[in-house]
Amino acid sequence: MNTWQQLNNHGSLHHGGHLRAAAARFAIPLESWLDLSTGINANGWPVRTPPASSWARLPEEEDELDAAANRYYGTEFLLPVAGSQAAIQALPQLRAPSHVSVLSPGYAEHVHAWKRNHHTVSAVTSEQIAAALPNTDVLIIIHPNNPTGEVFSITQLLNWHAQLATRGGWLIVDEAFIDATPALSIASHTAKPGLIVLRSLGKFFGLAGARVGFVCAQPQLLMTLNNLLGPWTVSTPARWMAIQALQDKNWQEKARQQLLQDSQRLHSLLSQHHFPPHGGSAFFQWVCSAKASDVFEKLAAQGILTRLFSEPSSLRFGLPATEADWQRLDKALARI
Repeated sequence: MNTWQQLNNHGSLHHGGHLRAAAARFAIPLESWLDLSTGINANGWPVRTPPASSWARLPEEEDELDAAANRYYGTEFLLPVAGSQAAIQALPQLRAPSHVSVLSPGYAEHVHAWKRNHHTVSAVTSEQIAAALPNTDVLIIIHPNNPTGEVFSITQLLNWHAQLATRGGWLIVDEAFIDATPALSIASHTAKPGLIVLRSLGKFFGLAGARVGFVCAQPQLLMTLNNLLGPWTVSTPARWMAIQALQDKNWQEKARQQLLQDSQRLHSLLSQHHFPPHGGSAFFQWVCSAKASDVFEKLAAQGILTRLFSEPSSLRFGLPATEADWQRLDKALARI
């Protein structure tokens, strides 16, 4: 069974990308695809070549990475990890079996990781959180949510955290898509016990391949997590690139403005073609449709890969990178 069949038999495409599987399935050369499936900033930070010496040296925690990240995220304490995915997989190992509520629909890896470690997991909509909270030990919020784009006020998040903290519970906030709207971040509050924020350089900076993320939390939890993950979780070249990107304030400001403009353009384009988005963020737009699978197939047949969800039946569209890509998407939607 090939990768494409395995993904579809699993119920939905759980991650973006998989271009090679798409190329094989639709008999379209790899280089001919327009990949809108990941939500990664297609015009990411302009990568610089790390010093040649970085490839021959083990990572050193005494470099500038922690300081640069602390300034960027507005935190006192954090731990670099190999992408926020590493933390998603490790955090369930730090608690005894618990009752976990995860915002749904949302990033499926949270559910998988907690279930795999023998926790009781429930999917909750935002309207169900208040009722679920008294019986919840760990509440997981993707913020802005992926794929709905739903956001919450800092006051609301802190209120949920306060209720959980009184009984040793955790609030985990996955902020992978928050960099374009930093005022929504709760990272600056993570000195509070039981408040854990996950950040990543993958989406905003377009550095998904570097595998650099951060866990912002109280020092004792970070120490326990660090002991579990072990040494050298982020490579020396990746650490060097992360420092440069986190310090590049001029690029960050321009990127935020461009992402917000492009997201609004995508919203308008989809609406013009009778696919009005039901939600979205600066990085993507989300369209619910009973015909989502059919639209996915028809776009893929034209070499355009989107992100298909089965529950609910929907598509997530990332942002085109160039004007030619925008025109290509426009024409492909017109053909549907």
